[in-house]
Amino acid sequence: VQLQASGGGLVQAGGSLRLSCAASGRTFSLYLYRMGWFRQAPGKEREFLVGVDWNGGRTEYSASVKGRFTISRDNAKNTVYLQMNSLKPEDTAVYYCARSRLGSVGSGPNSFDVWGQGTEVTVSS
Repeated sequence: VQLQASGGGLVQAGGSLRLSCAASGRTFSLYLYRMGWFRQAPGKEREFLVGVDWNGGRTEYSASVKGRFTISRDNAKNTVYLQMNSLKPEDTAVYYCARSRLGSVGSGPNSFDVWGQGTEVTVSS
C-alpha cells in the first residue's frame, strides 16, 4: 500500500506545475477515500492545502492556495492531481499527498493515515 507523489521541480515565480499522486499495491484503491495534499517548508509544520472527496464532487482549499491550486482525481487511474498555477517563492516546500481515514473530514495530519513520500517544489524569484 503506497502513494507515490511526483511532478515536483524548480520553477520560476508565476509558473505552473502539476503534481500527481498514484496509488499502488495489492487491492489498494483510492475509491471511496477522501484525499488531500499537504506541504511542509523547512522549519515549519505540515500544512493542509486542499482536500477532495471520494468522487471529486466536493473540495476544500486553504486560503493560501485558493484560486491558484486545483485538485482533481481520476479513480479509474487511482491517481490524484494538484495543478499549481501562479506559483510564488513562498510555495517552496515538500508536497505530500495523503489518504484520509475512512469517514474523516478533518484537515489535520492526524485525519490522514496513508502518506506519499513527498515531492519537492522550489519556486525561484
